Amino acid sequence: MSGGLYSMEARDFDTTLDLKKIKPYGDTMNDGKTQVSFTLPVPCGNEAIEAAKQLMKKMGFENPQVVFYKELTEGFTFFNCYGSSVHSVDFTSIHVPKVEATTWDMHQTDEYVKENIGRKLVVVGASTGTDAHTVGIDAIMNMKGYAGHYGLERYEGIEAYNLGSQVPNDEFIAKAIELKADALLVSQTVTQKDVHIQNLVELIEMLEAEGLRNKLIVCCGGPRISHELAKELGYDAGFGMNTYADDVASFIAQEFMRRSKK
Repeated sequence: MSGGLYSMEARDFDTTLDLKKIKPYGDTMNDGKTQVSFTLPVPCGNEAIEAAKQLMKKMGFENPQVVFYKELTEGFTFFNCYGSSVHSVDFTSIHVPKVEATTWDMHQTDEYVKENIGRKLVVVGASTGTDAHTVGIDAIMNMKGYAGHYGLERYEGIEAYNLGSQVPNDEFIAKAIELKADALLVSQTVTQKDVHIQNLVELIEMLEAEGLRNKLIVCCGGPRISHELAKELGYDAGFGMNTYADDVASFIAQEFMRRSKK
C-alpha cells in the first residue's frame, strides 16, 4: 500500500527540465526549494518569526518556514528560513561578457611570447589609490603566485613589476612610462561607496589625457570586478574571482599580438 502511494506521489513530481524556466533545485526538479538567511532589527519572539515569514512571502517564496532563529543581541534576531520560489529565469537568454582569450599555462604563454613577440612583455601592477590590500595583486604578480598558479614574475616571457599598494594613479602612470610598460594591472579590493569605480575611472581619464590609453593594455581585477564592469569603465579586460595569473598572462600576450596586426 505504502509502495503504491509512494509511486503515485512520485508521478506527481515535475521532472521536466525547461531551460526557459529555471528554478532552484532542492529535492526534485522545479520544486524551487531555497534556503535564505537574514537578520531583522526586531526583538526575538513570535512576532519576529511572523515578520520573517511575511518577508519571505514578499520575496516570492511559498510555504515559508523558519527553521532556526536566534537573538544576536538585544533588538536583533537572526533567521534561517526555507521556502519554495515562485520565480524562474530564462537561462537561454543569459549572456555574460567574458574575456576573449584562450587560457594557457605559464609554459604555453612563454612559448607563445618567444615565438611571436621575440621579447619580454613589460607588465606593471599595483593596488592604486587608497587601497592598501596587496593579496590580489600579489596573487597575480608574485613569483609564488596562488593556488598552484605561478605569478607573472616567474614567467620567462614577462618582465613584471609589482609596485605594491596605495599607489596614486599619477605615480602609477609615471612608473609605467619609465619602465616602457606594455600592460598595466590594477587591483581594487576596497569597494565601500564605490571608491574602486571612482579610482578606476580616474586612471583611464588620466591615461587618455596623456594620450597613452591606446598605447597600453589596461586590465583591472578584484572581488567586485567583472569583465563587463571593466569594459564599461574603459578597460580592456576585467578579472574577478576564480581567475589567476594564467588568465591574465594569456590575455595580455594574445591582445598584444592582436593589436600588432592592426
